[in-house]
Order: sequence, then C-alpha cells, then structure tokens
Amino acid sequence: MYNTPFHDQPLDNLTFLVTGGAGFIGSNLVEYLLKYGAKKVRVLDNFSNGFRKNVALFADNPALEVVEGDIRDRQTCIDACVGVDVVLHQAALGSVPRSINDPITSNDVNVGGFVNMLVGAKEAGVKRFVYAASSSTYGDHKALPKVEDRIGKPLSPYAVTKYANELYADVFGKTYGMEIIGLRYFNIFGPRQDPNGAYAAVIPLFIDAVLQGKPPRMNGDGGQTRDFTFVENCVQANIKAGLTTNPEAVNQVYNIAVADRTSLNDLFNILKEEAGSDITPEYGPDRAGDIRDSLADISKAKNLLGYDPQIRIREGLQKTLAWFKENQAFIAERN
Repeated sequence: MYNTPFHDQPLDNLTFLVTGGAGFIGSNLVEYLLKYGAKKVRVLDNFSNGFRKNVALFADNPALEVVEGDIRDRQTCIDACVGVDVVLHQAALGSVPRSINDPITSNDVNVGGFVNMLVGAKEAGVKRFVYAASSSTYGDHKALPKVEDRIGKPLSPYAVTKYANELYADVFGKTYGMEIIGLRYFNIFGPRQDPNGAYAAVIPLFIDAVLQGKPPRMNGDGGQTRDFTFVENCVQANIKAGLTTNPEAVNQVYNIAVADRTSLNDLFNILKEEAGSDITPEYGPDRAGDIRDSLADISKAKNLLGYDPQIRIREGLQKTLAWFKENQAFIAERN
C-alpha cells in the first residue's frame, strides 16, 4: 500500500512517536512513515492489544525503534517523547462493549494515559500532537451527517473517554500553547485488523466468517449504517494533520471518514460477493451503547487539512479481503 505519498515535504529530518504502533492503525502509520524515509519512527506499545508481529515486519529498518511500555506510566510517556517532533497517539482501549464491561480500565488507559501523553509531549517540546478521537463522541445526536461542532450525550463509557480526550486537548492547547489535532475516526478497517478476541470489529469478523464458511452473528437487524473508512484514508489524515503548516488547522477536531453510508447487511453482501460465499448471517439483539446510523461531514478536514479520501467502501473491502486471504498464517500467529 501507500504507493502515492500524502505529503510534499521530506521526512528525513523528523522523528515520529507512534503510540499503539503495534496495533492495527498504528502499524499502518509506521509502515507509511518508514516507507517514505522518516528520520526515526519510535513505537510505544505495551502489546496488550497490538502484536509484536506487526512491528517485526519492519525490524530490518534502522529508523525503527520499539519501546515496550504503558501509557498509564507517566515517566514512560515523558521518556518516549524526548527528541520527538510529531506524536501520532493511537494507543487506547477501543470497543464500546469492553468499556461497558470494564469502565475503570478503559478510563485509566484512554483518559489517564492520554493526559500522561500530553504532559510528556509538553515536557519534551513536541511540535505537533495528533490523536485518535472517535465518532462515538456524537452520542445520541441523531442528525446526519455528523458535523464536528454538534454532538450529543455519550452512550457508553468508551464515548465518555474519547470526549474527555477532546476536552483535555483543547485545554492543553490553550493553556500551554501546544499544537494538537484530534481525528474523529469513523469505523476504520483494513489490513492487520485483528479478527480474534471478544471485542473484534465487524469487518474482520465478517471476513473471517466468509473465508471460513461459518455464518457470523450480526447485532440487530443489519439495517444500521456506518461510514466505513479504509485505513489508507486514515493514514492520510494523520500524515496531513502531523505536517500541516496551515495555522487555522491546528487545535481542531476533524471527522475522518469517506462521507458515505453502508448498512451491515450491504457490507456483508459485498464481502460475500467478493469472496464467492453463500453463507447467511445469524441475527441477534441490538448491542448496548450502539448508535443506529452514522455518516460524517468531512468538509472541515478537506478545507483545512487537504484531506481527500481516495478509497471507497468496495475497493477497501477488496484490498482488505485480499490481504486476509494472503496472510492466514500471519493472522493465526499471536504475538
């Protein structure tokens, strides 16, 4: 992937810190930065959700540095930020159901760890701090498409933690003069997304189902819609946010999506068609804390960051399905 760069300036004088760099989105960011010659790419990960195999792919690149550590430890965060120009903060405990089952740990990682990272970046004089925000922040606000300055009340502990990130980022930007950008991700999917575990996302679960010929379980009636976003678009947004020289673009929050809606039923049917499968899903009850529909307005990111998502849902699913087919042994190998 990443045959076309998303930046127009050299990276060989810049050091990046990717927290959660052994995870799905983080490892895709690491791949891009190393491919295009970043001076140094430091990964901070405790490998609770990320996998060593994801960074082992790039082990022969001398620009890669892997630090095993937990963002809940403040000194770890401070040390990791030393000498860094741009932080791309992806480390978090995702999943609405996980946060409902264990709100304390989700808060410790997603809020406490986030503040630790902000403090570390402030102490080290980091130039730019880009962090993974979430479309869950829109909560019970029903209007579509979702526009950044109109949100509702959160529907899960996870959503509370991600909204708290935005509030802290705003305060740190104003109080300490930091340049901070939040990216509200809308259902990111793609290569290296884990299909295993209790909190796996829907697309890797569906792909695993069609490849194994086992009917997946679908929450609700399958009519709920999402703005599914291929990871390459997400990487583009991070790179543009990390490197933008537009003063109006910093200390903002942006929707990162493709501005298109796909139902879970349509999503599954596309995957069935691409995989040549004839299985049908099993339907269950709605999942607690979930919204019915989601669709992003991405005009703010387009106007201020120059964000221009190139890969739509079907092409993204084709690329992801092809990767899963080619990497069955890699997927099966844990840590």
